[in-house]
Amino acid sequence: MSVVQDPFSLSGKRVLVTGASSGIGRQIAITCSQMGAQVVISGRNPERLQATAAALHGEGHIAITADLSQQEGIDQLVAVSDTLHGVVHAAGISKLVPFRLINKQHLTDIFDSNTFAPMLLTRGLLAKKRIAQNGSILFISALSSHSGALATSAYAASKSALLGAMRSLALEIAKQGMRVNCIAPGYVHTPMLDGLGQGGGNMDALFDLTPLGMGEPEDVAYASVFYLADASRWITRNYFILDGGLSTPMDIYA
Repeated sequence: MSVVQDPFSLSGKRVLVTGASSGIGRQIAITCSQMGAQVVISGRNPERLQATAAALHGEGHIAITADLSQQEGIDQLVAVSDTLHGVVHAAGISKLVPFRLINKQHLTDIFDSNTFAPMLLTRGLLAKKRIAQNGSILFISALSSHSGALATSAYAASKSALLGAMRSLALEIAKQGMRVNCIAPGYVHTPMLDGLGQGGGNMDALFDLTPLGMGEPEDVAYASVFYLADASRWITRNYFILDGGLSTPMDIYA
């Protein structure tokens, strides 16, 4: 009797996870290692990044401190990356700023981290042929790219831009068997979300509207594993909202 390989396993795969020093990126890296992947993790804070590295399961993992909002950081990460079977773009920043108060510097900061960095890193990895055939590229977008939220115009726009980029890129690299997708999490218990609450966001009201309550980083990590694994080999150009049911009324009444 033949043995069926687990299609959800990441054994034998090498996965790059950006933004791995905290929050969703940290948990994605840990969960990928638990599923058998060799993980390359990147983040701007060396102490927190090493803490993530210490939490990884297995051996052979690599931690690279890099600021991906700068081209030097992108080039550094591309240079040290060997053949990758998956890439997860989880690095990003958020700040509550009403539209009437946004300025060029705020837009530059948000888009440098949330949009330009993942796009330019992906370009660099593809140009150096770092991503294997049949590899998976996953952008972590946000529910606000679909729904919008008060005082998040720049953030929502930066995450919305990933949707168009993802769908176009997926067409360009489909002949290599590569697939590209987006996960759009809702409100997940992370340091970034805590910061938004401290910045004046009325988070409790949003949690009350979410049928399954606030999510945990593990919820996004499990979905990420699916998109990185062979189980999703026929899925590309997909935009998956993961929000505990919060956005369903938005679609019904739109």
